[in-house]
Amino acid sequence: MMFYNNHTFVIAEAGVNHNGSIDLAIQLIDVAVEAGADAVKFQTFKADQMMSGNAPKAEYQTNGTNIDETQFEMIRKLELNESTHKTLTEYCNQREIEFLSTPFDIPSLDLLSTQFNLSRIKISSGDITNGPMLLKVAQKGKPVILSTGMSNLGEIEMALGILAFGYMQSKEKPSLSAFRKAYCSEIGQKYLRENVVLLHCTTEYPAPFNDVNLLAMDTLHNAFGLKVGYSDHTSGIAISIAAVARGAKIIEKHFTLDRKLPGPDHKASLEPQELKEMIHSIRQVEIALGSPLKKLTESEEKNMLVARKSVVALTDIKKGKEFTSENIGIKRPGTETSPVFYWKLLGTLASKDFRKDEVIDL
Repeated sequence: MMFYNNHTFVIAEAGVNHNGSIDLAIQLIDVAVEAGADAVKFQTFKADQMMSGNAPKAEYQTNGTNIDETQFEMIRKLELNESTHKTLTEYCNQREIEFLSTPFDIPSLDLLSTQFNLSRIKISSGDITNGPMLLKVAQKGKPVILSTGMSNLGEIEMALGILAFGYMQSKEKPSLSAFRKAYCSEIGQKYLRENVVLLHCTTEYPAPFNDVNLLAMDTLHNAFGLKVGYSDHTSGIAISIAAVARGAKIIEKHFTLDRKLPGPDHKASLEPQELKEMIHSIRQVEIALGSPLKKLTESEEKNMLVARKSVVALTDIKKGKEFTSENIGIKRPGTETSPVFYWKLLGTLASKDFRKDEVIDL
C-alpha cells in the first residue's frame, strides 16, 4: 500500500450522509474533490446481512433520527445498490478522486473487491473482531485500512494474525493457533507491512476530546511496526491536524453538505468549507514538518546578521586601552565578533582606536 512520506492520504468520509439519494451522493463527491481530498468514502451494506431486526440504535443515532425507527429500518433506507455504486465509481473516476467504501458484510465485500475492484478496503472498528470478514479480504489480496476503535492491543494483534494468515494464502485450517503462527512469521509480518495501515479511532459521535488519546498512535506504531493514521470523530478540525503533526499517514473525517440534515451522522460531520479548511491546514503542516535536521535555513540567513549581536565599543576606546565591562558590550548587528567571545576580550588591550558602537574584532 503506497503512501508518500510527505503526503497524508485524506479520506473524506461521506458514509451514509447521502441519505439514500444518488444526487446527494454526487454532490458529496464534488465537495470532496473541491476540498482537495485524496479519496471519498461511502459505506456498502445489506441491512439484512449486517444486523438482526432487533439490533438497538446507538445513542448518537437516536439523536439524529426518528426515535420510533429501529436501527434496521434506518439502515435499510441508506443502502446503496449495485447500480448506484457503478454510477458513483464512474463519477469518481471522472472527477479524478479515489472511490472507497467500507463493507459491512461479506456480500458487500465481494461487490467492492470483485465487481468494482477497489484498490483497497477500509474495515470499520465494529468489524475488527469479524474474523471471517478479515480473512476474506486478505485472501482477496486487498490492502486494508483497519480502524481500531473500541479495541485493545490483544484484539488488534488477533485481527492482524487473521489478515497475515489470509495474505499468506495458507492451506492450513483457520484457527487461533494458525493465526498466531502467521502473525509471528517473517512472511506474515512482511505482508502486514506491505498491506495494512492501522487507524487510531474513538468510536463515539462526536468523540470527547478527553477520550481521543492521540498518543495511542505512537503505541500502535511501536507495538505493530505498521503505518498508522487517525479516523477522527471529534468536532472541528484541530485534532485531525494534530494527528498529522504526530505522524498520521491517513486522516479520515466525516463530512456533510449540511449538519442540519436528518440522519445519524450529519451532526458529527464537517460542512464543506470546514473540510476544505482542514485539508488546507493539513497540507501546510506537511510542508512545515520538513526535515529532522536542525540547521540554518535559507529564509533565516538574511535575518541572522540583523537579529544576532556582536561585541561593540560602549565608548570611544584608544589603542592600547584595556577592554573592560564598562567599555565593551553586546549590541546588534551580528556582523563580527560573536558575544560568546566577550569574556576572551575582557582584560586584553585594544589593537587600534575604536569609536562608540564600532564592532570589536578579535
